[in-house]
Amino acid sequence: MPTGLLPDDPVILVVVLVLLALVFFLYLLLRRTVLEFRDGMRGK
Repeated sequence: MPTGLLPDDPVILVVVLVLLALVFFLYLLLRRTVLEFRDGMRGK
């Protein structure tokens, strides 16, 4: 009996959670790099 959003297979759920965590980490890393680059361009 499918629940709709959540798959029955827990492995799929773990893979999705890992992908979301990876995307979030990459977003934070990219944002920090862009902010540091902008500060460097301003001559700080």
